[in-house]
Amino acid sequence: MTGSDEREVALLKAFNEKQRGRASRIAYNAGFWYALTGVVGFLLLWHITTDVLTLPRFNFLPTPLDIFTEWTSTEPKYGVSLFTPIYYEHILVSVRRVMLAFFIAVAAGVPLGILLGWSRTFYNFVFPIVELLRPIPPLAWVPFAVLILPGVEASVVLVTLLAAFFATVLNTLLGVWSINDDYFRAAHCLGYRRIDVLTRIIIPGAMPFVFTGLQIAMGVAWFSLVGGEMIAGRSGLGFLIFDAYMQVALPNIVIGMITLGVLGYLSSAAIRRVGSWLMAWQEKGRAGQ
Repeated sequence: MTGSDEREVALLKAFNEKQRGRASRIAYNAGFWYALTGVVGFLLLWHITTDVLTLPRFNFLPTPLDIFTEWTSTEPKYGVSLFTPIYYEHILVSVRRVMLAFFIAVAAGVPLGILLGWSRTFYNFVFPIVELLRPIPPLAWVPFAVLILPGVEASVVLVTLLAAFFATVLNTLLGVWSINDDYFRAAHCLGYRRIDVLTRIIIPGAMPFVFTGLQIAMGVAWFSLVGGEMIAGRSGLGFLIFDAYMQVALPNIVIGMITLGVLGYLSSAAIRRVGSWLMAWQEKGRAGQ
């Protein structure tokens, strides 16, 4: 290849990268406006059903304006707003429980999923137990957890981590199974030891599925947490929602729900960002193709 050809190839690559960057920005901007339109449309529909049409069973629900007024009030009617310490205390309690449960689930679930996919013997022994316990709803464990664990905190954390644990295990297992057999044959030809196959093929190859599983695990951890806090908790966003229901403080229910949605979105976005950073080598590989 001559010097002129090399310059043309370099210019072509630079042009392609510029075009990809422009397309990414356009797609990002379009996605933002679509999302904003969806949110505005949802709020408009909420306003129409609760304040304009006053449909049956909807006429007693708070309107978006009612929620916004209560949420931003310095003297909220029902005691919870952006300016009350109790609101942030509930948030911190729930975040602490979810993070603890999530990290325990990941620390136990990812190695277990890798071992299940790596060893057929281990899979035959352990996977039937996983499949037997997995369909049990997390809330069904609440009475058992309350009886065997000291205090409410441990019970709520256990209920939260169970759902995240099984989601992590299954997605990690699927990640190991998704690896192309050609990699294993190549490793065998190159004389790789089993530990080399594990560290150089299985773990990197399963990472995309692992991070997909972590996002799912974070989501199910949040809704399992709310159920546990409603039944056995004395604090947290789940308790806030249930307490608001008992006292017919409807704005507080919606405030708690929206807060859970925001926290769940932010935690999943953080996992996606970490996954993109750790798997940057895949993006480079696609770009080079």
